[in-house]
Amino acid sequence: MPKFEHIRHKPPTELKQERPFIIACSPLRSHVNLSTIMRMAGCSGVTQVIATGNAKVNAKIARDGADQVKLTTKNSLPPVLKKLKQEGYTLVGLEQTTNSNNLHSFDFPHKCVLVVGAEREGLSQDCLDCLDYTVEIPVWGLPFSYNVASATSLAVYEYCRQYPEG
Repeated sequence: MPKFEHIRHKPPTELKQERPFIIACSPLRSHVNLSTIMRMAGCSGVTQVIATGNAKVNAKIARDGADQVKLTTKNSLPPVLKKLKQEGYTLVGLEQTTNSNNLHSFDFPHKCVLVVGAEREGLSQDCLDCLDYTVEIPVWGLPFSYNVASATSLAVYEYCRQYPEG
């Protein structure tokens, strides 16, 4: 039987290159959700989150993510998405839509933006119209979808699994 010893604060895995990956959030109602996304982004080697609306981060929840991840706040998401697309990013919405891809079988483009909808409302039609793809996470029970911070974490983890070196 193997013996296990807890390793507190194990050093992070080094990336060979910076991830060409951005998380862009519709206006989130809960500062807890944005703060959780910031913490997860930091753990995942994501260096940029774009938020819209009244975006505030609770440093106690975000922990080191508040310092490691650049948070940019904008008034509206569609103009930002259009600019990022012009810069060569592929826009992938995290949303249940017609023609959405199952997260389990989706091959993320390396240089991409994960576009996340607001709690309850999801992504607006203006945002959906900007996207190249949508991905959805299967659910096997109720409620019909995951919490926005949980769903974002699952999608970012899948991206990182596909690009473990950055």
